[in-house]
Amino acid sequence: MSEQPAPTALPGSALPAAPSAGPATPSAASPAGPLPSELAAALKRDSAGLVAAVVQQFDTNEVLMLGWMDDEALHRTLTSGRVTFYSRSRQEYWRKGDTSGHVQWVKSVAMDCDGDALLVRVDQVGAACHTGTRTCFDGRDLEVTTSPAG
Repeated sequence: MSEQPAPTALPGSALPAAPSAGPATPSAASPAGPLPSELAAALKRDSAGLVAAVVQQFDTNEVLMLGWMDDEALHRTLTSGRVTFYSRSRQEYWRKGDTSGHVQWVKSVAMDCDGDALLVRVDQVGAACHTGTRTCFDGRDLEVTTSPAG
């Protein structure tokens, strides 16, 4: 998930400022913001102004990766057909596949019941993980103790 090329301005959008320093509230949603006011009000962001985005292959339901989005990254994802994330480490936007060619074509985006996570269903071209594996979870299983279903 550390693929983080320099930000690329999409038509009609400016390059990023860092996400807000504090959690956004419905009253903080500006009519001039990049998202529709109802969506901006429903999102519950962390203290850095970000929401988790789980990325899933649309036809197999395979979970590919987790990224972070602020309002601008979500707006770019919803309007460009490509997934854009906000890099917490570099504090800049990155569009998946711009440097690797491993593009994520957006099929759908859904918000969870609490508004604190997004499910981005994509058609993944190539590896989703910066390590070159299909998903960021390949070969990283943890040992667990299971109990019978009941």
